Amino acid sequence: MTTEPTTGVYYDPFDFDIDDDPYPVWQRLRTESPLYFNDKYGFYALSRYDDVARALPDWQTYRSGRGTTADILFAGIEVPPGILLFEDPPLHDLHRRLLSKVFTPRRMLAVEDMVRDFCSGALDPLRDSDGFDFVADLGAFMPMRTIGYLLGIPEEGQKQIRDRTDQNITVGASDGTPKDISPTIFQDSIAMFAEYIEWRATHPSDDLMTDLLNARVEEPDGSVRPLERTEVLAYTAMIAGAGNETTARLIGFMGQLLAENPDQRREIVVDPALIPGAVEETLRYQAPSPVKARYVAQDVELYGQTVTEGSYMLLLNGSANRDEAHFVDPDRFDIHRRGGHLSFGQGLHFCLGSALARLEARIAFEEVVKRWTDWEVDYDNVAMAHTSSVRGWARLPVRFT
Repeated sequence: MTTEPTTGVYYDPFDFDIDDDPYPVWQRLRTESPLYFNDKYGFYALSRYDDVARALPDWQTYRSGRGTTADILFAGIEVPPGILLFEDPPLHDLHRRLLSKVFTPRRMLAVEDMVRDFCSGALDPLRDSDGFDFVADLGAFMPMRTIGYLLGIPEEGQKQIRDRTDQNITVGASDGTPKDISPTIFQDSIAMFAEYIEWRATHPSDDLMTDLLNARVEEPDGSVRPLERTEVLAYTAMIAGAGNETTARLIGFMGQLLAENPDQRREIVVDPALIPGAVEETLRYQAPSPVKARYVAQDVELYGQTVTEGSYMLLLNGSANRDEAHFVDPDRFDIHRRGGHLSFGQGLHFCLGSALARLEARIAFEEVVKRWTDWEVDYDNVAMAHTSSVRGWARLPVRFT
């Protein structure tokens, strides 16, 4: 692995102080070290919009199959088949085609009323309170209820799954020491769903688990086979985790940003049709999943250096979303901004759940502004979550004003 000494700016994905506000460091990376090398952990990083946008779809060079989070990639944990986020073609393409048939427009359309009911059920009991927590009372609750319903996981099991997911993706101690990753982390996560899958196999329903149990995969040679049980388990674990964590962080960030930008919040109260734009700007301004880890599968020339096969690369899409060379005044939150962001990725790994995340965030804030028009963040009691795959608030209490 070719390495270059690190000078000046330092970036560490496991450092809580950096993770609490990575944007100053990322700005320096874009300016001073657009191809950055960290000699402590032995990874490279790309931080500019054009570089990240070019690298994300280039799966031939930047592979996902050894892990797409820094902790999994660096630890060399073997990833079982069926976890789409950690796969490369051709296996990725087989599994993605199948999942696309499961996440149908019909099912997404049917979800809207259910999501609204979940939000109302969470928010109505809080009408007479002095405030609430955007994460604990809404962001961590509604997405898990939604994905649990879609999968066919009973309500009493959903909190256990959410808590186990939080535990598995927490990155380590506040001093920047990464948590030791269990070599059986995937098997342990998948095992949580075994009982549900076995029960559903004999009690079919109109849910994603039943669809997966009945699904058939077409192999490259044209043969067709059912999913192996381990694949069904891996799919279920992936959907449950991905469908909960990112949307919870998105809702937390949006609650914070609308508190800090009251003029824009008041525009939304008057015209809720602006909420989808606010969702997109929140995704750009505070990407819930701001770092994508990749394994470099072939030598690549970048900024006059050779990044050799076998290297680790972090693609900082959260930094790219604030690139001053691509966005006008990128550090300003503006719900009227137009233009794309990289928060859902690019290419074959573009987030399959993006439509659901957007729908959940939109409905959440439609329901919030029906009930409350003014709030401020109680910063004395907030807490950040420090995880390997998502970034955002673990607690975001607000007071109504």
